Amino acid sequence: MAEVKLHGFWSSPFSYRVIWALKLKGVEYEYIEEDLLSKSELLLKYNPIYKKIPVLVHDGKQIAESLVILEYIEETWPENPLLPKDPYDRAMARFWIQYAVTKELEIHTKPFIFQCADAFGAFYVASEEEEREKAAKDILEVLKILEDQALGDKKTLKLKKSRQELREEGTTDDDLHVGKMTSSGGS
Repeated sequence: MAEVKLHGFWSSPFSYRVIWALKLKGVEYEYIEEDLLSKSELLLKYNPIYKKIPVLVHDGKQIAESLVILEYIEETWPENPLLPKDPYDRAMARFWIQYAVTKELEIHTKPFIFQCADAFGAFYVASEEEEREKAAKDILEVLKILEDQALGDKKTLKLKKSRQELREEGTTDDDLHVGKMTSSGGS
């Protein structure tokens, strides 16, 4: 199998889109954490237009922008499809993907604390209890809409265990990544 590397940032919802797709596809990859305040030469080389993460490098070829990367992953590794086979169901899945993108964009127009992450990221970077409560409320609102409207009677969306419960069972943050994690630093 060709070498796969993902340049990302720990709290980026755009990076996590790609991580989840690679995990669902069973694709092994190396995760390279980027320092967004001091971007690596590799990041600037691989994404000279936007100079942003995520960037997927597959067999030496770079692909930028999370939604473009997801399409590439789907076409390159067709096993375990990310979207349903039925055209209507696939259209509905794309609708809800766009809904999530829209929610992320709405969050980016909020105060600075929310500019660097979506509602989930905002929860983890919030420094004040009031900010955390607001982020948690936003998360629950989005999940409720997805559960009621997107999943309907087909499935249920229930959070089985909290991050704290997983840690108590011995799960580490590294367990959330399939690939080997390295840091590109600020060179």
